[in-house]
Amino acid sequence: MSESNPDVPPPAGLPYDLSWIVKGPDPAHKKFLAGPRSRHEELARVVRIAFEFLRGFRRLHFVGPCVTVFGSARFGEGHPYYDLAQRVGAALARLGVTTMTGGGPGLMAAANRGAKEAGGYSIGCNIELPAEQRHNPWLDRWVTFRYFFVRKVMLVKYSYAFVVLPGGFGTMDELFEAMTLVQTRKIEAFPVVLMGIEYWAPLLDFLRGTLVRQGTISAEDLDLLTPTDSPEEMAHAVSRALEANRAAIGARPRRRRLLGER
Repeated sequence: MSESNPDVPPPAGLPYDLSWIVKGPDPAHKKFLAGPRSRHEELARVVRIAFEFLRGFRRLHFVGPCVTVFGSARFGEGHPYYDLAQRVGAALARLGVTTMTGGGPGLMAAANRGAKEAGGYSIGCNIELPAEQRHNPWLDRWVTFRYFFVRKVMLVKYSYAFVVLPGGFGTMDELFEAMTLVQTRKIEAFPVVLMGIEYWAPLLDFLRGTLVRQGTISAEDLDLLTPTDSPEEMAHAVSRALEANRAAIGARPRRRRLLGER
């Protein structure tokens, strides 16, 4: 399959770029999730997963502090959400933090682009797909992962805030995983900012009108979300998080040249 330029406007008549969409099964994940295999095969897979974690840790150990930006791969250049994502990346660059995304096209590319063009540092955690998802051209550093769950750990591990732009199933998955970690206090003082009030309004109405009413979440849990259309308000929330985590940020390990760390 030929590679597409993630920053080319969507084809005429389409609201977003469909050229990158995955087609076909993923044999590795299909086998992994299809129940038990032979002992030898399961052990080999555990070793592969461990090495993938180690590769990610080594590659990303010194990139922070980061803010992770989630968003759809389908919105191309020229869409209002693409412009919003660029402004988010630029605002993060002005704060002096690293902009981390999933490394792909669409709003991920836009956030990386905004950060890069504003003089900030921009990184991506890409994912291997049957129809290749090429890393976007606005990255200073990237890592390509085989397993979604390894990639998701990396997108959370190095960040002190999460900015969620409009997106689909993948973005929703990342949003609610971050929310669950904050709600259960696995991570603390990490804001979750929803960019695009109109887009997220139906979801927020559902959370208030159904989940809170039925008691599956508390009303206070909604305070963990910050919906806004303003990159400046987003930057203010991120600044507060950085200040709250100042000690942890200051205690980050330093590179050791003898270990080939860079």
